[in-house]
Amino acid sequence: MTEQPESVPVESGSGRVLVLLDGSRLSLAALEAAADIAALRGHDILGVFVEEVNLLRSSGFDFAREIGASSGATRPLDSAMLEMRMRSLAEQARRSLQRAVASRGLRQALKLCRGSVIEEVLGLAGPDDLVVMGRVGWSAAPGSRLGSTARGLIRQAPGDVLLWAELQRRPGYGVVVLLNDDQGANHRALVVGIEQARRHHQPLTVLVRSHGEDGQEVVRAIEEQLIARGAGARVRLIPRASAAEVARLLRRERPAELVVSRQCSVFDEQGADQLLVELNLPVTVTP
Repeated sequence: MTEQPESVPVESGSGRVLVLLDGSRLSLAALEAAADIAALRGHDILGVFVEEVNLLRSSGFDFAREIGASSGATRPLDSAMLEMRMRSLAEQARRSLQRAVASRGLRQALKLCRGSVIEEVLGLAGPDDLVVMGRVGWSAAPGSRLGSTARGLIRQAPGDVLLWAELQRRPGYGVVVLLNDDQGANHRALVVGIEQARRHHQPLTVLVRSHGEDGQEVVRAIEEQLIARGAGARVRLIPRASAAEVARLLRRERPAELVVSRQCSVFDEQGADQLLVELNLPVTVTP
């Protein structure tokens, strides 16, 4: 593993924005979102580029092939060409990071790693850090809408994770926060939802998964928290249904962005990943 900082050191423990860069179009879009958030919060931004060691190892096998994302054509996975591509992508990541922060006055650095993407990011991220990444990277299977790295980090990262999706925002389409009725009114997901709604000047909706009318007390507590924070929102109860039914209810809300806690019981249910696949929009997963 190597480290090659850009401009100034970016220290851990101070609340940073970490953005995963892999040269894909979606990671570059995630970089712009990360830079906006870092500027809003006054946080440092750390770009992370990981040379995936398993991919490099597989290039040593004669039977290894890569498939063109657009052409579908197969060709040998050549180790020398792959190393050259990695170096080119790392340099592209460096230039993209410099451009993104140039007009925002941010402290920034680029971390170059070789290993497993999930393990490297978990070794860098702290509980106060926000990890921003595209829902899929350049190595994802064609047609994939949620990559394996995204699936791993939303469950294991110590802090917030923003999965970015290129979805054109439309007026009136707001931010939706999904909570359980036992998660409390002052939950991190609610704080993030308020921040995102303000950042995009969009309405906020809080959906509380509840077994019954007992959830009304939680609704009132959330409404009091919103008033205390000077935020307006629509708060309503929804049943603790299956992940597929939750996805259907969320689509009815037509959100531009979703905020959900990884402690939400929907992640304990079969098909939870499919919920995120079906909702092709930016999703922030909080502790």
